[in-house]
Amino acid sequence: QVQLVESGGGLVQAGGSLRLSCAVPGVIFGLSTMGWYRRAPGNQRELVAAISTGGSTNYADSVKGRFTISRDNAKNTVYLQMNSLKPEDTAVYYCRSTGLLPRKYDYWGQGTQVTVSS
Repeated sequence: QVQLVESGGGLVQAGGSLRLSCAVPGVIFGLSTMGWYRRAPGNQRELVAAISTGGSTNYADSVKGRFTISRDNAKNTVYLQMNSLKPEDTAVYYCRSTGLLPRKYDYWGQGTQVTVSS
């Protein structure tokens, strides 16, 4: 079973910053599109940011200009740098790895809690 291991969540005041990390097995990392999702209480899980194998990125409108997704292929890790955090960013954040080789796959991490206080 492939495991994605997230870390970096916690409690921060509004306006603060956090960096989330997601460690991915090396056998799939280089082939994977990586994404960060979040689920706030009472809401559906939503895409926050994604990065392709080639480094192309896309972001939810609500986080553009504040969050940055990046990947370190040497460390098999994807990051989400979150700046200017707002209370509405409070959610459980999940890492996701998708790809097609050697066959189609879709793996999720266990989630990490981010709480932004006002």
